[in-house]
Amino acid sequence: MTKINTQSLLKLGLLLFILNSCTEEIDFKTESFESALVIDATITNELKHQEVILSRTYAFEEEATNPETNAEVRIASDNGEFIFQEIENGKYVSNTAFKAESNTNYSLKVTTNNGQLYSSSPMQLTQATQIDQLYAVRETNDQGENGMAIYVDSYDPFGKSKNYRYEYEETYKIIAPTWVPEDILVLDEFFPCTVDLVPKAQEEQVCYNTVKSISINQTNTNSLTEDRVTRHLIRFINEDNYIISHRYSILLKQYIPSQEAYTYYETLNHFSEESSLLSQVQPGFINSNVFSESNPSENVLGFFDVSSVSSERIYFNYRDFYPDENLPPFPVICYPVEHYQFTSGGACGSLITELLRDRVVYHSGATVRPDNTTIGPFLMVLRECGDCTALGKNVAPDFWEE
Repeated sequence: MTKINTQSLLKLGLLLFILNSCTEEIDFKTESFESALVIDATITNELKHQEVILSRTYAFEEEATNPETNAEVRIASDNGEFIFQEIENGKYVSNTAFKAESNTNYSLKVTTNNGQLYSSSPMQLTQATQIDQLYAVRETNDQGENGMAIYVDSYDPFGKSKNYRYEYEETYKIIAPTWVPEDILVLDEFFPCTVDLVPKAQEEQVCYNTVKSISINQTNTNSLTEDRVTRHLIRFINEDNYIISHRYSILLKQYIPSQEAYTYYETLNHFSEESSLLSQVQPGFINSNVFSESNPSENVLGFFDVSSVSSERIYFNYRDFYPDENLPPFPVICYPVEHYQFTSGGACGSLITELLRDRVVYHSGATVRPDNTTIGPFLMVLRECGDCTALGKNVAPDFWEE
């Protein structure tokens, strides 16, 4: 199994540019910098608005991505041309929905804002292979951790697929552990520092969060007698991870990449491993199928691929596998703490300041007097504990099933 964080592609690109010697010590603070275009583009046999992501390499010590904006993006094919439009910084989506067809050449064309032209080698759609089974198993991994392992099986009876790449999107239910139906609202943030106890105005007990995988997971069947993927690990979730506390779902996409794309990402993964980076070996530049037509000597990172894809979704509940155990620990400590309406000097206390910062929510203790004034004690918890919208969305996704 091969995994690589997609953001590391950018930093690795920089590293490949700035390493000057196979014996000199690496200084992880950038002294010189060459900006390189990074292209992330895979079109598939799904009928949809296809996507192309453009960015630039950024300094090793930086954490933010560097999107390439205001570019002109199109895909030329034997059957016509597809124009893309930038919908957010660096993300380009086709104006019309289309799917890749068999025995058809596709090439990516990019013109950046400064007029530089980039192209890809022509690529064709790969063999389509369906997922046989996606399943979850409670087990102990090689590191001695107990948790949920998610595996996939697949089989190509024609023996033409060979290479497999996997991406997933996981969605999980969040239930705020100390939710109560009331809120404390600040009526006056200055003296007299008044507050009001009111019913919650929105759903804050049950939410959902969706996260996409940030790694590339590949395998191949070249050394096997059959083109069969068996019990390939997609995701391991430790039993202490709160995302499996209630109900969890994973949507897996299985791509059949070209041999060139598979080799590219395998090579990239090799050089992105910590041991490779710290060994100070000069790796050279990794060949891809995208290049600059304006400047043939310019380095370009990334790959343009045309890949068949299949998908499958599964659900499971925590109690399906852990019927008698306590729920995994919540990511924050949900112990009620009293916050005071006033300081000893008579100014507005931490109750007011923390509510205005949206850091705490009401738990218990308050009383509404006959004159409709609200008095303490005010026992408060961190917002995540009583308001699930701090961790997710309070509307179930369209695909969600209970």
